[in-house]
Amino acid sequence: MKGPMPATDNVIAKIADYAVNYQPDSELAFDTARLCLMDSIGCALLAMDYQACTKLLGPDVEGMVVPNGARVPGTRHQLDPVKAAFDTGTAIRWLDFNDTWLAAEWGHPSDNFGSIIPVADFISRSNVLGSSRSINVTELLEMAVKAYEIQGVLALDNSFNSVGIDHVILVKVASTAVVTSMLGGNVQQVENAVSNAWLDASLRTYRHAPNTGSRKSWAAGDAVSRAVRFSLNAMSGEMGYPSALTARGWGFQDTWFRGEEITLPRELDSYVMENILFKVSFPAEFHAQTAVEAAFQLHSQVVSRLDEIDEVLINSQESALRIIDKTGPLNNPADRDHCIQYMTAIALIKGALTAGDYEDEVAMDPRVDQLRSKMTMNHDRRFTEDYIDPDKRSIANSVQVRFKDGSSTENITVEYPVGHRRRRKEAAPLLVDKLRANLCTQLDKERVEELVKLFSDQSTLGLMAVDDLVDMLVPADD
Repeated sequence: MKGPMPATDNVIAKIADYAVNYQPDSELAFDTARLCLMDSIGCALLAMDYQACTKLLGPDVEGMVVPNGARVPGTRHQLDPVKAAFDTGTAIRWLDFNDTWLAAEWGHPSDNFGSIIPVADFISRSNVLGSSRSINVTELLEMAVKAYEIQGVLALDNSFNSVGIDHVILVKVASTAVVTSMLGGNVQQVENAVSNAWLDASLRTYRHAPNTGSRKSWAAGDAVSRAVRFSLNAMSGEMGYPSALTARGWGFQDTWFRGEEITLPRELDSYVMENILFKVSFPAEFHAQTAVEAAFQLHSQVVSRLDEIDEVLINSQESALRIIDKTGPLNNPADRDHCIQYMTAIALIKGALTAGDYEDEVAMDPRVDQLRSKMTMNHDRRFTEDYIDPDKRSIANSVQVRFKDGSSTENITVEYPVGHRRRRKEAAPLLVDKLRANLCTQLDKERVEELVKLFSDQSTLGLMAVDDLVDMLVPADD
């Protein structure tokens, strides 16, 4: 005789209801979502220049082709939606150049495009919903607003990193909710799928010394592929776990979260999309973006006096000090793009920072480690207070260079990076420049300009079928 199932956890129920029933209507959210889609596609195509990324892409069994499968932007692969999600999510995240959300937890809500794009493409190319139809880009952007919101609101007050859990758990939950809804799931089916996502937490040791490694570049791809799997399982009738969060002893809260309650501190709407942070001009872990901008301003004053530098002072927020303050050897690009001292050193030396600057050839320049050894990190409590203030959400850093003769540069403080909502007008044309440059690495000039024009026209883009858009991202040859 079966006993009664427990009541569905409130957080799971709210997420499921939002995923199925909420209809975004914010003009700002849709316009920002367009920029996010544009930026994520560009990041994915730029990653195709890196063999460390492309070696992970393609069918799990060489030579396998999936008729009507989902395409992977920047490649000629056509795959089942689970592997297509892994590949798309991995490409978007590989260079740490996609958008960011910072709160008690941090992460990259555009990781969710790794599931949303291939599933929308797969639905559009096949009869998976029982009636032939294409999903258009407006519908895709609606799904993005929802995925961003779920991930970002969960991140506001719940610090998963503080208990050793990787932040991709939130990508997994958000993508699972939205993809199940895209596949036609009802609230119960979304609850079932999302409960399974909560059971799938993972460690984040690969983001920290001594284990820092390239998994941090494909962890989001893994998360969205798992999300698609959970969604497909739920649609086939697989059960859920209603008290996955709150079950005594064995639930997420007791087992992983030290007994603390998982909360949704605000109603789910479109807040996160409206306030997302873009990485506009250079790839760098977001807590260091303003330090790099400050170092750019100092470059011309210090580049001819590097041997005369006595100390470089960096004042920062608590989160930066916790996760990207690194001394000692940096073993690979994944280590370097999460070291505030390394990024600041490159910016002071070169007045620029690109994905290539994390590679071994650049890191071997002896000036880099010489500068790192002269850097002092300090905690500015005001920066931390403004970081968590919901009306500010600044990500401030200041940089000052002191020379051996006793002179020093101005102490340059940058409160808000160029990708912040407060600088959105300034960022928009730069994001178009970034898109053009990234697309040019894989596509011919005519196709690039066609795509740039398309992304500048919200109404035309919105009516376009997702599979037609993805077809435009297939290179002429590998």
